Amino acid sequence: MKLTPIEKRAARKARNQSGLDMNLVALIDIFTILIFFLMSSTGVEILSTAQAIKLPESTAEKMPREMLVVTVSATDILVDGRKVATVAEAMGTEGDLIAPLKAELELQAGRTVLGKEGEAQNKSVTIMGDKAIPYSLLRKVMYTAARANYSDVSFAVTQKAGKA
Repeated sequence: MKLTPIEKRAARKARNQSGLDMNLVALIDIFTILIFFLMSSTGVEILSTAQAIKLPESTAEKMPREMLVVTVSATDILVDGRKVATVAEAMGTEGDLIAPLKAELELQAGRTVLGKEGEAQNKSVTIMGDKAIPYSLLRKVMYTAARANYSDVSFAVTQKAGKA
C-alpha cells in the first residue's frame, strides 16, 4: 500500500511526537530555594566586618541621622560596606589624600539624597573607626572627606553607661 505525501507526513509527525511532559513544579522549587539562599547570604561580609570594629565610647545623647558611612577597620577602609582601600595603602600614600577613597566619596556624592521635605541635603559622612587606629590614618580619612566636599563629618561611637 502506497501512502500519499500527506499521510506520510502525518505518520512521521505521530512517530516523532513523544509523550514527554516537563514537570515545572520541581523547577520552580529549585529556583525558590536558590533565590532564598542568595538573599539570605548577601549581608554576611558586611556584618562580620562591622563586628570586628570596636568603637570608642561617648556620653553624647544626640542620636545619629542616616548618612554615608566610612568604616575604618584594622585592615580595610570601606564606604557603605564596599571596600575601597586597605589601611596599608592609605598609610603608604604621600600626603594626606587617599585617592581611592576620594573617588568613591565623589561617586556617592553624585547621587542626590532627598530629605523629608523633598530638598537635597548637604553632604554628610559618618566615620566609623576602630578605637585602635592611629590618629594619622583618621586625619587622612577626614582630609579626604573634606577634599571630596563633605562638609559635615561625624564619628560613630558607642553609648557609655550613664551615671547611676
